[in-house]
Amino acid sequence: MTTVFVDVDTQIDFLFPAGALYVPGAERLLPAIARLNHFAAAQGIPLISTTDAHSEDDPEFRQWPPHCVAGTTGQRKPGETLVPDQIIVEKQSLDVFTNPGFPALLDSLAADRYVVYGVATDYCVRLAITGLLATGKPVALVTDAIAAVNPADGARTLDEFTARGGTLTTVNSACGAGS
Repeated sequence: MTTVFVDVDTQIDFLFPAGALYVPGAERLLPAIARLNHFAAAQGIPLISTTDAHSEDDPEFRQWPPHCVAGTTGQRKPGETLVPDQIIVEKQSLDVFTNPGFPALLDSLAADRYVVYGVATDYCVRLAITGLLATGKPVALVTDAIAAVNPADGARTLDEFTARGGTLTTVNSACGAGS
């Protein structure tokens, strides 16, 4: 079975209190995200990392404060989450499936299963898992490696995800207990 890990938008502007669009509590996810990414690299599991990469006058900034402007510190991923052979997929909107190369990338990886984590559960993660479920492949969401902007919306996302056939997992399970 070919599993692909999908690390959604774990960028400085989202993960840290000083970030431009901080997700509350997201900094606590760093050890989990780093563990998942390093496990994937060590096991030869393909790792896709989505990242916002906005222009300074991006239309999205009419809805959201400016964040993850391409080339800025806030747009970067924290060093401890970077691993060799990580596939970075840039996007200019909430939904990674708006990147025209993303579906072809998924096809080339020929995944039988996706393991997803990152931020924000109620926005970019929700859109990623919805799109991945639409591929017809099993999708697992790592509950101790996600954070929501609004906890009630995050809980609703989990309910909708499991109702559509998605499964919930943990870092320990995704990495194998004791890994």
